[in-house]
Amino acid sequence: MGATGLKETLARVAFALAAALSIIAVGLICLFLFANGIPAMAEIGLPEFLFGTTWKPGSNMYGIFPMIIGSIYATAGAIIVGVPAGLLTAIFLSRFAHARVAALLRPGIELLAGIPSVVYGFFGLMVMVPFIRTHMAGRGMSLLAAAVLLGIMILPTIITVAKSALDAVPKSYYEGALALGATHERAVFRVIVPAAFSGLMAAVVLGVGRAIGETMAVVMVAGNQPIIPESIFSGVRTLTANIVLEMGYAADLHRGALIATGVVLFVFVLLISLLFSAIKKRGEAK
Repeated sequence: MGATGLKETLARVAFALAAALSIIAVGLICLFLFANGIPAMAEIGLPEFLFGTTWKPGSNMYGIFPMIIGSIYATAGAIIVGVPAGLLTAIFLSRFAHARVAALLRPGIELLAGIPSVVYGFFGLMVMVPFIRTHMAGRGMSLLAAAVLLGIMILPTIITVAKSALDAVPKSYYEGALALGATHERAVFRVIVPAAFSGLMAAVVLGVGRAIGETMAVVMVAGNQPIIPESIFSGVRTLTANIVLEMGYAADLHRGALIATGVVLFVFVLLISLLFSAIKKRGEAK
């Protein structure tokens, strides 16, 4: 075996080990969650755990339905705020922006991606919360603040991945559309964007995944009230916030209930990924 063949073999082995380690890590996480969460669900009762509306560990009441609704609402709000803005920004940077403009905007997007979650949360606490309290309604710490902040936080992920997908579309697609008489805008939105559909959906999935899993920033601005929000100005507690707020002092069944909350969150993320995957396949089929 020559030097080139040896290098290729070592590279294949290294890649295989990396893939195996990733699978093992996911498997261990699943094993820990289900091994510790399922018994707690069984002791509390699955209907009471999933659909109970009262979370009072001191009274052995562990209903996480308000947190499920809070996570769904906050994620939906983040999608409404972040996905259209992120995709349109990616299209602008990829197909419309002048090279100098793109060169100026790109570092700003990368900077947004590198800002720690606690800094986003501090911005929301010092700027967004007082603004909502003064100019809108409620105490400021609310579902609205959490949704808008999450929408801002997922922008860098969506923009970066979506732009890469748009840039990967062969140039011949665009040139062919122009040759058939399409305008620049029509070629972009009728040819380039559909051709990059899979990559755009991947960008959305990654963005939504970050919105669901975000904790620190949400804890700082959402109000953390374990109730079903009556409006966008009501306080809300998400599944992730519920875990981080109470895991430090939880014990016995309380700790098991928090781990079971992680199981629900895991299943929740899995279902969303499967949903987006189905939408992606349907779009590719069309």
